[in-house]
Amino acid sequence: MVLMTTATAEPASQADQAPRPVLMKGNEAMAEAAIQAGCDAYFGYPITPQAELLEWMARRMPELGRVFVQAESELGAINMALGAAATGARVLVSSSSPGMSLMAEAMSYMAGSEVPMVLINVMRGGPGLGSIGPSQADYFQATKGHGHGDYRVPVLAPSSISEAVALTADAFEVAERYRTPVIILADGVMGQAMEPVVPVYRTPAREPAGWELTGAVERDPRVVRSLHLRPEELEAHNHHLQAKYAAITEHEVRWAGEDLDDADIVIVAYGTSARVARTAVERAREQGLRVGIFRPISLWPFPSAELAAVALGARAVVVVEMSAGQMVEDVRLALGGRTPIFFHGRTGGMVPTPGEVVEAVVHAAAVTAPHLAGHPSPDGTKAVTR
Repeated sequence: MVLMTTATAEPASQADQAPRPVLMKGNEAMAEAAIQAGCDAYFGYPITPQAELLEWMARRMPELGRVFVQAESELGAINMALGAAATGARVLVSSSSPGMSLMAEAMSYMAGSEVPMVLINVMRGGPGLGSIGPSQADYFQATKGHGHGDYRVPVLAPSSISEAVALTADAFEVAERYRTPVIILADGVMGQAMEPVVPVYRTPAREPAGWELTGAVERDPRVVRSLHLRPEELEAHNHHLQAKYAAITEHEVRWAGEDLDDADIVIVAYGTSARVARTAVERAREQGLRVGIFRPISLWPFPSAELAAVALGARAVVVVEMSAGQMVEDVRLALGGRTPIFFHGRTGGMVPTPGEVVEAVVHAAAVTAPHLAGHPSPDGTKAVTR
């Protein structure tokens, strides 16, 4: 796919000069966004449903004189990324669910070494090899640390291809601001779908921080490492990391809301599930139900306080996921039993339908009707998982 501009012999109006939408596949759009964001090096290994991202980088990166390596495995790819990122290079890695599992050890090393890098996970059905169908069952893996040790990484979840383009540049910026890996969590639908995308990109500014391994010429050597053998040193390092995660939690929360002003039932969903929920809200409102959507964009840090404030005036919350129920646990923690929570999930590569979500909303409305209020289940959750 080639991004083209049209030349004209006559003066063009401002509208004519504006970039026109281009039909792009999600994987390709994220790849081009990374290139336009200044990605210096890409490392990856083919796996469906993210293979087109690797294929796009295989063509475009050499065209620009940048580094592209198809590694012998996901293990090789992520460790190459660790080495390149330690030099201050702007690095991208992409994979899908089983490949992400193989990358867990090096991700922990990167977090411990404070090396910035962006990792795109286009999720597929599991566990195990599962299927190539879309899923959101890697939420725990992404938001609870991925690998071993006390660490977290920012996780951004787009719900459209245009948003994925914008978040790719944001991810590099956040990674370098906090010296941390950042995950963009998409799914098979987001990766494979095609949508019109306005080819407007952003290149975050580079500000060398003085930690990069660039060769100790006329300066003292630098060390990038995650190994601290003395317990006192490792504890001090962990305190430093936890302070950084607290700063991320304070400054990097992102969310979006729709139809929340009068909503007494709030659907919480992200990514593809949020797109399904948007249609469900339209249908539910046609039936006279006041429903809105709360969409977390940063899955970590999770917008807990913001959700709690929105749910304060709601009768019920309905969580929709393409999993057996993972984000719903963060919703429970955020609401602390103050609002009844209902859950609807599909697994194995299945995508919830708007009709199913409307049914879940109708059920939540019936159970929490004024004459039944005050009688949620002990943990405040009603499961309606298929």
